Amino acid sequence: MIKREDNPEFLNAFLDYSITILNKSPNSIKEYNYDLAMFLRFIKMHFNLTDEPELKEVKIDDMTIDTIRKITLDDIHAFISYITREFHSKSSTRARKISTIRIFFKYLSQKANLIDVNPAQDLETPKLDKRLPRYLSLEDSKKLLDITANEDNRNCERDYAIITLFLNCGMRLSELVSINIQDIDFEDCKLNVIGKGNKERTIYLNKACIKAISEYLSVRPKQGIKHDKKYSEKALFLSERRARISNRTVESIVSKQLQCAGLDTKKYSVHKLRHTAATLMYQYGQVDIRALQELLGHESISTTEIYTHVSNEQVRNAVESNPLANF
Repeated sequence: MIKREDNPEFLNAFLDYSITILNKSPNSIKEYNYDLAMFLRFIKMHFNLTDEPELKEVKIDDMTIDTIRKITLDDIHAFISYITREFHSKSSTRARKISTIRIFFKYLSQKANLIDVNPAQDLETPKLDKRLPRYLSLEDSKKLLDITANEDNRNCERDYAIITLFLNCGMRLSELVSINIQDIDFEDCKLNVIGKGNKERTIYLNKACIKAISEYLSVRPKQGIKHDKKYSEKALFLSERRARISNRTVESIVSKQLQCAGLDTKKYSVHKLRHTAATLMYQYGQVDIRALQELLGHESISTTEIYTHVSNEQVRNAVESNPLANF
């Protein structure tokens, strides 16, 4: 929840611009607010405009645009160095904050015309570490589904449908919790979701998904559903309180089922199930990389290419296939 009263006017104006013109999702707006509030708190400390020693306690609602005009590229670099040193921020985290700062200063200089010089114009993005995604093997995926389907709990059908959608469709957590029943087309076996960047896309459902959803809908509560801002009465997945299920509840469900299946919850999570779906489709289904990009909702093909990695067994087989192997 963003507390707009804690922000200076120019920050709230930027958030409004991001919502109305850039069409950013609520999650993106929260990230913008978090990153920029941290950056502005640091600037107040960096410029000796506060006596508060704790960054999170620094107030920024009284910050003026005159202070922003004094910021240089060196000051931004000092902020990135600070979060790296004090918070051990990963390169991906630093890259996100740099992207936010770039968009913010572009708005101030080119759209709002509040500053004459954009100090972030030459701000570079750190080189990201390229790591192979962690994913469950086919055997572990089947084990997870089997454990979830046979567990003795009153939410068995719901939990099984959630795991099934993650492993078969590779959808994001935010996409799953936002599914409404009316989004599902049972005749054409597909559903529409709102993905990253507030973009709508179609996800096609296989037999396993349709069966799991149908079995859950047959036991889904029909009475006492909350009427709230989250439109819980329309939601596919409901919590114990009969409200739209939350991100945290889904994460807890997945963690519990992974644990029941004897899988390491420190290695695997909701997002790793998305990696699993993509990897299994590529390795076993021979899915075209462009089709995989569309299915996952990736804006850039380079993001999808991380799933084109090959298994150690494939590498071993390649070496064994060398015509010199038995020379």
